[in-house]
Amino acid sequence: MHQVIYALVEASTTDEALAVGRSVFDRLVGTSPEYGAVFDYYVTFDDDSTNVAGKARWGELPIAEPIDSDSGQELLQRGWEATKQEFKRNLERVREGIQDLNTKEIMRDEELIRHACYNLGAYRGPSLFLYDEYGSAIRHRDQLDRVLESDGQMWIIPADVHY
Repeated sequence: MHQVIYALVEASTTDEALAVGRSVFDRLVGTSPEYGAVFDYYVTFDDDSTNVAGKARWGELPIAEPIDSDSGQELLQRGWEATKQEFKRNLERVREGIQDLNTKEIMRDEELIRHACYNLGAYRGPSLFLYDEYGSAIRHRDQLDRVLESDGQMWIIPADVHY
C-alpha cells in the first residue's frame, strides 16, 4: 500500500528542508539499525526515477514548501485531515466492535478490532500522516501547534511511502 506522509521541519532553504525531510523519512524506513522501520521505502517528489511511486502515482506535489505559504498550508491541511479521518475511522471500528462482538470474537480479531486498537495507539506508521523533524508522528492538535510554534522557518515535505 502507498500513502503520502509529510515531514514538518525547520530549515532556511528548500534544499536544507528537503535534506532534513529525507532524514526523517530515512528514520521511518529504518535505514540505520537504531531506527525501527514502519514503512518499506519512500520517494520524495523530486525523484523522477520510478514509475510506481511519487509523482508517477500521485501527480505533481511540491518538493518542499514553507508552512506559511498557500501550498504549505494546503499540504498541512491534507496531512492533518488524513490523520483525523484515520483516527475517527479506527475509533468507530473499535466502538462498534466492542458493542457488537463478544470477547472471543474480539480476541480472534474477526472484525479487525484489535488492529484498529493498535492503530489508535500507534506512535508511527500508516495511521499517521504528519511527522516532526525527529521522525515522531504528530498525533493530536496540541502537538501540531507546538511543532508549528518554532522560531525558525518551518517547511513541509511530502513523500510517498510504501507499507
